[in-house]
Amino acid sequence: MSAKVFIALFSGINVGGNRIVKMAELRSFFEDLGFSDVATYVQSGNVVFRAGKGDATALTRQIEAAFEKKWGFHSRILVRDLSWFERLVSENPYPEAAADHTKLHAYALDREPTAEEVARLAEKCTGPERFEVKGDVLYLSAPDGLGKSVFANLIPRVLKVPGTARNWRSVLALLEMAGQAGKN
Repeated sequence: MSAKVFIALFSGINVGGNRIVKMAELRSFFEDLGFSDVATYVQSGNVVFRAGKGDATALTRQIEAAFEKKWGFHSRILVRDLSWFERLVSENPYPEAAADHTKLHAYALDREPTAEEVARLAEKCTGPERFEVKGDVLYLSAPDGLGKSVFANLIPRVLKVPGTARNWRSVLALLEMAGQAGKN
């Protein structure tokens, strides 16, 4: 069986000068775990890699445990495969917002939220933002940008489904990197 391409999304590293992890060290860490074609994208912790065995769930557990052991703190990590990223991009409900990467974000969620959780979040969406949940992805269109969005700050507390957000530029860059890794 050939190695499969995955993307690991870290949350809570290299934010505000805390929990610093150098990307070169992160690449070496993945290689030491036996993964191949390892590449990182920007400082917030995005790693494209190939794994010979394991699914996203097993890889998440393996990487989280090894990461905590090496760096001494926990970082929530979501591992997704290439087809998940392809679906995330193809199912974007806000194609008109995709042109400005600061106004469109995708949240990779631990699990699909329940109808009640989504309804609770919808009640709080009173500003210019729009959101849509498709499976374990929340798409957020924030016309004034994420930095000015009060609603964006409410998402983790109100939805109560752990996840990590990436702007659309990062999403597209990771998809392209994963697609390239898939051709090797």
